Amino acid sequence: MSTTQSIAASLTRIIADAIEKSGGWIAFDTFMDLALYAPGLGYYANGSTKFGQMPQGLVVDAGVQGGGSDFVTAPEISPLFGQALARQVAQVLEATGTDEVWEFGAGTGALALQLLEALGDRVRAYTIVDVSESLKVRQQARLAAHAGKVRWASTLPAHLRGVVVGNEVLDAMPVQLLARVAGVWHERGVAMAQGQIVWADKPTALRPPVDIEGDHDYLTEIHPQAEAFVRTLADHLQVGAAFLLDYGFPESEYYHVQRSGGTVMCHRAHRADADPLSDVGLKDITAHVNFTGIALAAQDAGLDVLGYTNQAHFLMNCGLVEAMQSQPLQARVAAQKLLMEHEMGELFKVIGMGRGVDIPMLGFQRGDRTHRL
Repeated sequence: MSTTQSIAASLTRIIADAIEKSGGWIAFDTFMDLALYAPGLGYYANGSTKFGQMPQGLVVDAGVQGGGSDFVTAPEISPLFGQALARQVAQVLEATGTDEVWEFGAGTGALALQLLEALGDRVRAYTIVDVSESLKVRQQARLAAHAGKVRWASTLPAHLRGVVVGNEVLDAMPVQLLARVAGVWHERGVAMAQGQIVWADKPTALRPPVDIEGDHDYLTEIHPQAEAFVRTLADHLQVGAAFLLDYGFPESEYYHVQRSGGTVMCHRAHRADADPLSDVGLKDITAHVNFTGIALAAQDAGLDVLGYTNQAHFLMNCGLVEAMQSQPLQARVAAQKLLMEHEMGELFKVIGMGRGVDIPMLGFQRGDRTHRL
């Protein structure tokens, strides 16, 4: 049995045990949490290569053989991404008189390196919160030149002052699935049948945050864990701001009557599929972000929503286009992917939230869509 087959088989047994202990059924968010984060086996907890420009041949990473990278994020596409974000971070650090940056889900450390190099002496401490030990090893190697500033933490301090950043963090937080079938709402979870993980529905009182017109079958997600994450940030953030970048929509688009298949998607070897129950532990599982829910959670917890726009507007406001002008052609072409509507420019959004920040945010000065949330 290959290493990858062993991971999938071992993780399937763990999921099967969880299902048995729960009476034959677990909710999808419980399944997703195990599939992504089960110690040593979940997608983000094993050593497989995840981030990269293209799928590659056989590689060895932290003792696990796999088929190369599965997806690419903005910091790997162009260092100008982090340099642009750094201008927004610097504005908040200066306005609040703070000198700390916190990053959630730092991936390969690419964004951390870009921010540290761009911010220089403005940052005294850079703290990474990441559940993946294998990625932590990669981060430590990549950030070795900044070892005096970078540290890793598993919990937040009682009082946090500074700037929090998170690129593609919210989409990896487990979601609950709600399915309207023949006019009746169910929570969709998983069960076991003949040794395989299969879908299983249970009637539920849970509902999407808005009414879905019609009586057609409809599958969607709700995001209690992502909203709880925002509330936790609010509990700790004494002064400063958080900027979260991810793919998603405002509520009116997220729960559109025609978006009847939900947004859960898997990524492996730079290919997407819609079957999270297969090859568990070997591929990423994500869901788009309901940014209205994130904004409401922030406001309810006492934070101000500082702005919301698409990634293209945010990065252009932060000087990306001007920075591109001095770059060679290949670098400019790569950076354009961050801005183009059919690439990352429109699907990806940026939301800012904070406390004690009373100046207009650089990244939202043009194209702010807060009114659409």
